[in-house]
Amino acid sequence: MPRGNTQLGTGLVTLTLASVLVLLAPVVVVGGTVRGTVTFDGTPPPPKVLQVTKDADKCGPEQTSEALVIGAEKGVQYAVVSVVNAQPGQPAAPSGKVELDQQKCRFTPRIVLLPAGMELVVRNSDGIAHNLHTFSKTNPAMNKAQPGFMKTMSIRTITKPEIIRVQCDMHNWMRAWIVVVDNPYTAITDAAGRFTLPDLPAGTYTLKFWHETLGEKQQEVTVQDGATATVDVVMGLP
Repeated sequence: MPRGNTQLGTGLVTLTLASVLVLLAPVVVVGGTVRGTVTFDGTPPPPKVLQVTKDADKCGPEQTSEALVIGAEKGVQYAVVSVVNAQPGQPAAPSGKVELDQQKCRFTPRIVLLPAGMELVVRNSDGIAHNLHTFSKTNPAMNKAQPGFMKTMSIRTITKPEIIRVQCDMHNWMRAWIVVVDNPYTAITDAAGRFTLPDLPAGTYTLKFWHETLGEKQQEVTVQDGATATVDVVMGLP
């Protein structure tokens, strides 16, 4: 399970988040930083337990859902923070790639940041049959089987920004999200609900906070060169 927003999954991706930012970043002479925390409003519900109905020898008898992960101080993990009105950056290097793994019948990491047009490598570390079923609106949807002997599968058709839900139909509790970006100003909150958006050009921006269970929220922020602006947001169940 990823524990922070400094890398897209622990040891699972070819590009760190910092590398993605460099590939997409426009030239910023000075720039400022936005950082903050997403916290849960109210009493956190208990973690949801998912029953494993297939391949228990590989998957275990049950799993804990990552659809809502709340830390000790009510920090919300896996919230996506993006700048709505940022300018697109330079295209990512064509040789780059991002990985999404399948380990013990769980997509890892839960959320991947994918620069538009970059290669997505789907890894099967379980050695059993999975399939990658995407639910997209602006990119071509896909439903591809990945047999146990197929250790990796390359996807090169995701070229437009959007948030894509991913599931494995063979193991219906498996979920993930692909966040396709065309600029470097997107972050995923860590286990404490924290995020950082560095090197934003000076100006006033709208931040969008998205979470798969808690929905969306927006907040305006003004960035000054060489300064850090703090934006803390509270999100609750719909």
